Amino acid sequence: MWETSARLLRLLSLLQARADWTGAELAERLEVGLRTVRRDIDRLRDLGYPVDATPGVAGGYRLGVGAALPPLLLDDEEAVAVAISLHTAATGSVAGLEESALRALTKLQQVLPSRLRHRVSAFQAATVPLAGAAAPAVSADLLTGLAAACRDRRRLRLRYQGRGGLSEREVEPHRLVHTPRRWYLLAWDVAKEDWRTFRVDRIGGPLGMPGARFEPRTPPAPDVAAYVSRAITSAPYRYQARILFYAPLEAVAPQTSAGAGRLEAVDANTCLYVTGSNALDELAIYIAVKGFDFEVLDPPELVPVLREVSDRLRRAAR
Repeated sequence: MWETSARLLRLLSLLQARADWTGAELAERLEVGLRTVRRDIDRLRDLGYPVDATPGVAGGYRLGVGAALPPLLLDDEEAVAVAISLHTAATGSVAGLEESALRALTKLQQVLPSRLRHRVSAFQAATVPLAGAAAPAVSADLLTGLAAACRDRRRLRLRYQGRGGLSEREVEPHRLVHTPRRWYLLAWDVAKEDWRTFRVDRIGGPLGMPGARFEPRTPPAPDVAAYVSRAITSAPYRYQARILFYAPLEAVAPQTSAGAGRLEAVDANTCLYVTGSNALDELAIYIAVKGFDFEVLDPPELVPVLREVSDRLRRAAR
């Protein structure tokens, strides 16, 4: 049985960990009765925490929006993860976060126990950001708005700049997926009645008010990240390539990335690489520099281009 003060902290931690809880779920986690849960909820409200309650059989509790940010309860691993994430955000691809992330990191480091501060300081001292090609930045407000809609299962109306121009799309957002350079939203397109992948940097912000709640649909694949990888590595391009590498997946994998192509093992000695490009000569060079023998399965137009590139390189080598 939890003591009252410890139980209140545990209750606050549970409310911060998930959007909605039923009274029965909270009672089970805290090992108390429903009346005790109700009393503890009242105590949190007296301390200034805005806890909303929904009556009825399907009702429950959720931490509401108050005038000030309540203290967050983090365990050791969560505190280290937040500190490292804030440090990374200072040089990340989310626009406008650099200064805010540094301010938040400074506040967090002031209250970290020495054992955790040492771990975070070691990470910061050992890492240096490597500047590369500029990635399209997205606003933090847009990302958090999309994430909230995914969490709360609320429809959204997006202004999207796709290949066919600017359009309005009503969607049921499912998940945010990101590569080292870009963010993507996987959502059900209501008008097209199908799953679609949207580049977040092409979504016009700010978002409008969230729409009606929707019942979650079965995702298009068990592995959402792999599904988005397939959508962004071949479908958007003029040419979709299937390359059979005569090397094991473990050897080829370090030479590829999830944002550039999808790699699948065929057997112990070969693997299939699926990628895309708008130019066959670029595709030929990209595949050749992997450093493995390969066979072109698709598209057949790539084979003569490989011969041309090979002849050009041979002439240069002479």
